[in-house]
Amino acid sequence: MKLIRWGDAGREKTGVIINDNKYDTSAFGTDYNEDFFEENGLARLAEFVKANAGKLAIIPESERLGSPIARPSKIICIGLNYADHAKETNAPLPVEPIIFMKSTTALTGPNDAIIVPKNSVKTDWEVELAVVIGKKASYVEEAEALAYVAGYTLHNDVSEREFQIERGGTWDKGKGCNTFAPLGPFLATPDELGELNKLRLWLKVNGKTMQDGNTSNFIFSIPFVISYVSQFMTLLPGDVISTGTPAGVGLGFNPPVYLKAGDVVELGIDGLGTSRQEVKAYVKN
Repeated sequence: MKLIRWGDAGREKTGVIINDNKYDTSAFGTDYNEDFFEENGLARLAEFVKANAGKLAIIPESERLGSPIARPSKIICIGLNYADHAKETNAPLPVEPIIFMKSTTALTGPNDAIIVPKNSVKTDWEVELAVVIGKKASYVEEAEALAYVAGYTLHNDVSEREFQIERGGTWDKGKGCNTFAPLGPFLATPDELGELNKLRLWLKVNGKTMQDGNTSNFIFSIPFVISYVSQFMTLLPGDVISTGTPAGVGLGFNPPVYLKAGDVVELGIDGLGTSRQEVKAYVKN
């Protein structure tokens, strides 16, 4: 299945995509949140869709798409998980996965605007494959890790490099700004995606290709990452693990290139669709 959430921000309804058409499943009665995944929601939703075949309303194309999952308990990111990206940032290859957190308040829809934070001069982009956890996971063995996956989605790990690198402390302060986690357009269940280690992922800024990579270049595989993270924290249903970005981020150019108001970012991953974000300047509310 392909799951979507749609409608006004903060008031999203649920839906599914079938044969490229978007259908309203709000009558199912449960948002795509921790309880949904924990209570066998994917199987129950599949039964609901089957029972209501031909009855579900089509969602107009004009409707906004939100994040395909409701706000999770955690957004966990893996840094420097592609060798070419580590090289372009002059970082040594990690011996173990680098873990940092992204604020859940950064979560937005796939086509919502990226807001350049107040005082930012180095807002950057990162196309990433994100994993959504389907059941509680703690001390998971690598061989069993994929059994804990609800699905996969497209993520732009937007980053403010000055905040991240030059302001001291952890990376988190440059990763969790509002609008810095556009997710979607949909959550694809594992049967929709196929081979995880052969997926092309790409990103363009103003029509120019900046990133063009492939998950075959992972340093640490998805099963390894899930198992590794679960050694340090309990993963809850609906949690997100973003698995790193290939080369081509703005920080890696000489001189670096960063986002500014008016820019348009487009990105995609094989089997996970595309998203588009316009960049806007911060305006005090």
